[in-house]
Amino acid sequence: MKILVVGGGGREHAIIKKLRENKGIDEIFAVPGNGGMASDATLVPIGAKEIEKIVEFAAANAVDYAVVAPDDPLVLGCVDALEAVGIPCFGPRANAAIIEGSKVFSKNLMKKYGIPTAGYEVFESAEEAYAFVKDAPLPTVIKADGLALGKGVIIAEDRETALDAVKSMMEDGKFGKSGSRIVVEEFLTGPEVSVLAFTDGTVVKPMVSSMDHKRARDNDEGLNTGGMGTIAPNPYYTDAIAEECMRTIFLPTVEAMRAEGREFRGCLYFGLMLTPKGPKVIEYNCRFGDPETQVVLPLLESDLLTVMQACTNGTLADCEVKFSEGAACCVVMASEGYPESYKSGYEIKMTDEVRPHVFVAGAKLDGNKLLTAGGRVLGVTATAPTLGEAIAAAYKNTESVSFENAYKRLDIGKRALMAKKG
Repeated sequence: MKILVVGGGGREHAIIKKLRENKGIDEIFAVPGNGGMASDATLVPIGAKEIEKIVEFAAANAVDYAVVAPDDPLVLGCVDALEAVGIPCFGPRANAAIIEGSKVFSKNLMKKYGIPTAGYEVFESAEEAYAFVKDAPLPTVIKADGLALGKGVIIAEDRETALDAVKSMMEDGKFGKSGSRIVVEEFLTGPEVSVLAFTDGTVVKPMVSSMDHKRARDNDEGLNTGGMGTIAPNPYYTDAIAEECMRTIFLPTVEAMRAEGREFRGCLYFGLMLTPKGPKVIEYNCRFGDPETQVVLPLLESDLLTVMQACTNGTLADCEVKFSEGAACCVVMASEGYPESYKSGYEIKMTDEVRPHVFVAGAKLDGNKLLTAGGRVLGVTATAPTLGEAIAAAYKNTESVSFENAYKRLDIGKRALMAKKG
């Protein structure tokens, strides 16, 4: 069986490594992949947004099944295009991927169907947005409507930051068309939880919960990043909260999408805030989170391809989705200076023993050498019976990986351990 995985980051490497456990898979193509995946997949030098070329390649190489992992190609209709030539896919069609592609759509969906989320207003005029944020309670949250590489959300602690956020999005065009409409919403407080869920459009089977660490520096200081590390499961996400989320958020969301004629099949990501008034949705993603995938999939005991195909075929109710009772930790090793300016092109060295525990995000091959080629270079992971053991093992594994100007946070999982003790 031939599988095609669209994407080129750590998330895609985690997906590919998990798929490789299925002995029925003969070959995996990574489009475009990255140099660190070369031993796990055949790299195909086509951009993730080059939909026509992806379809041509898949058809010419008799691909049996495709996994479209990143947000951009999903929103652009990569699944629709592949299905049109008879290639089944894991991932939502474009009309369902809008749940991430437009924050205005997702907020209006939640409002219409009574799904708990922060109060909000939508603006298409900068003048009206300025007038609103001048009097809005602080802190306030300002979001670009469309995709913005995970950077289209500003938490404004003061009035000046709020006004600057409106200006940069709506007048300066920092995010292009994505910022032509904005959402200004209530600031929520409480522990954050990420829950990824498999769904076939009717049934929802959540994966193990996780906790991301977005800030660049220890103690949650510094700029927001794409994620500096993750742990799973999230200790704040109790069985009781999980039941409440299934009843008030997960199933209602899938049912709302179906009612709108936008059936969602694939991985639906719920970014949640456990507020004093109960769990609320911060955001939806239409795909696996990164780096949450790097701790969630190593704990999956069921065969990933089988589960994905059940989502595609509408048979998820009959498919077992089982996770380990243990814990996992991923520590991101980044280039010093990320998420601002940083230097790349340094050789990455790692031992053969640690290689299975490394998911490569930003690297390229230069002959036989693997060189850094991004801000987040790789995620070093470990699983263990307990969270404390998983964290210790992940940090131990980072000692077997090196490159010049490597940087990592030293407190991944610290907050979670304190929560468990509390």
